[in-house]
Amino acid sequence: MNSIIKNTALALGLVFGLGAVPLALAAGDAAAGKAKAAQCAACHGADGNSIAPAFPKIAGLGEKYLFKQLQDIKSKTRDVPQMIGQLDNFNDQDLQDIAAYFASQPMQLTGSEAISVMLNNGENVDGLMLGRKIYRGGNMETGVPACMGCHSPSGLGNAPAGYPRLGGQYPEYIEAQLKAFRAGTRNNDGEVRTMRTVAKQLSDAEIKALANYIAGLTD
Repeated sequence: MNSIIKNTALALGLVFGLGAVPLALAAGDAAAGKAKAAQCAACHGADGNSIAPAFPKIAGLGEKYLFKQLQDIKSKTRDVPQMIGQLDNFNDQDLQDIAAYFASQPMQLTGSEAISVMLNNGENVDGLMLGRKIYRGGNMETGVPACMGCHSPSGLGNAPAGYPRLGGQYPEYIEAQLKAFRAGTRNNDGEVRTMRTVAKQLSDAEIKALANYIAGLTD
């Protein structure tokens, strides 16, 4: 019974939000945001599609999500060393405009690869199959819900709810963020702790498999 209650509470958290995501959609001006985002191009690309996994793709992630991340990074709620000082001269309207611009850009697909991952018991399994299984069905034994419940079957996310697109992102970046949530070094998922709760139950092999599978998701 306790397990059922716990999983139900987590599911409600996944459905109704991350707690710290603003309730209203950001009212950004994409045209204005394009000019304001000029300095972002060096790392993230002019259209939000970076050329290397050291910097995440931010194209098409959703305006609400992007606006929250920009606010969190500026306020140091989310620690991103590479972004220190980058947003200091922008006000909330600027951040809304930048978020609107990058949200309006299509993300370029990275793609998945055929990989093998080693489970905690030493067994080597098909990474794509494991990633697909967890993304679409979760892991009932460890209490991990299906990722597609928030991020959609195609990985496009839920922009109005503030859940970002994941499909097409660099697998290295997804893996790093899941591990950061698991370790608690990234904690801007709100009081509900949705991502920290989920990632805590994932093994290294499951994280790598998920990240690789997600990189190939597209509409």
